Amino acid sequence: MKSIFFSSVTTTGKYIGAGLATIGCAGAGAGIGIVFGALVLVISINPLQEPKLFQLTLLGFALCEAMGLLSIMMAFLILYS
Repeated sequence: MKSIFFSSVTTTGKYIGAGLATIGCAGAGAGIGIVFGALVLVISINPLQEPKLFQLTLLGFALCEAMGLLSIMMAFLILYS
């Protein structure tokens, strides 16, 4: 039989852990902004390389977005397990 104190501490810990896990979403947003900002800067310097640079930018975007999705997934796993 669980005590009320144990249940309260466990629930509080889950909420705090889930909140801390979502910090990765802010990092993903900053990373996406940096990737596309660098794309604009480099295309303004060398417009002939646009197709290759855009491919690399999409790869960087996908990796940043994956980190954001993994952080949300971890938050849900902490919260609902």
